[in-house]
Amino acid sequence: MRTVAIVLHHQRSQAAELARATAQWLAAAGHRARMPQHDADLAGLAALGCADADLADGVAVAVSLGGDGTMLRTVDLVSAAGVPIMGVNLGQMGYLTDIEPAGLREALERFLGGEEAVEERMLLSVRVERTDGTTTECLAFNEAVLEKTPMGHTVRLGVEVNGEFFTTYAADGLIVATPTGSTAYAFSARGPIVAPTHRALLLTPVSPHMLFDRTLVLEPSAEVRLVVQGHRPATVSVDGRNLGELGEGDAIVCTAAQQRARLVSSVPRDFLARLKSKFGLEDR
Repeated sequence: MRTVAIVLHHQRSQAAELARATAQWLAAAGHRARMPQHDADLAGLAALGCADADLADGVAVAVSLGGDGTMLRTVDLVSAAGVPIMGVNLGQMGYLTDIEPAGLREALERFLGGEEAVEERMLLSVRVERTDGTTTECLAFNEAVLEKTPMGHTVRLGVEVNGEFFTTYAADGLIVATPTGSTAYAFSARGPIVAPTHRALLLTPVSPHMLFDRTLVLEPSAEVRLVVQGHRPATVSVDGRNLGELGEGDAIVCTAAQQRARLVSSVPRDFLARLKSKFGLEDR
């Protein structure tokens, strides 16, 4: 018997329907499903629910039913335990997902039979440091962002790399991204597109009010520290999750994490072909 975690998009009825069908199929095949309790309640499968902290325990694979946002939540829930993740595209762009709903059962059969490949991606270790001595740590699949408050003005953010001061940015914000995250927020800020299997830290300014406006591509061993300078506060978010507001002297520290996200590949991943497909690039 193998255990399969299922994480679903909370606003898509198709995700709940697919979760029910998948759980039923797994039970008939001698396996079992497990879900975050809220997801299980939404799907009408309350008996399969568990606390978020227990979701990855003993799980063979996690199935993400939704779009990129659901995929990011799944990574957050199970990647620290090294659980492979299978992304099913129920969204629009679905850049992180490569399995269509009709192909899920076949993909699970192949994975449980030992036939699927697993691709490893770099994760970002993010530590929030406040002047009151408190710290918060988490992992990011795409990026950590320190930026102005929704109604605020530009912020001043000091940048240190490996303990050495680099410069101070006057900008709407700064993004520290993984190669996977180079096609997320950093892309909209005109950062470079990096093949997702690379290991590097990308530091991209958002609407900088200065001449230097280029992305820095740093070694994966680099430690990047962003410090709030001056009286204007900044907000910190990790993969779209808001972690709160930071004041003068507060900082975030980003490094490559020891853990890696493990993505199940149902077909060989062709980075350039996928880029062309998702962004509607035509052959010339």
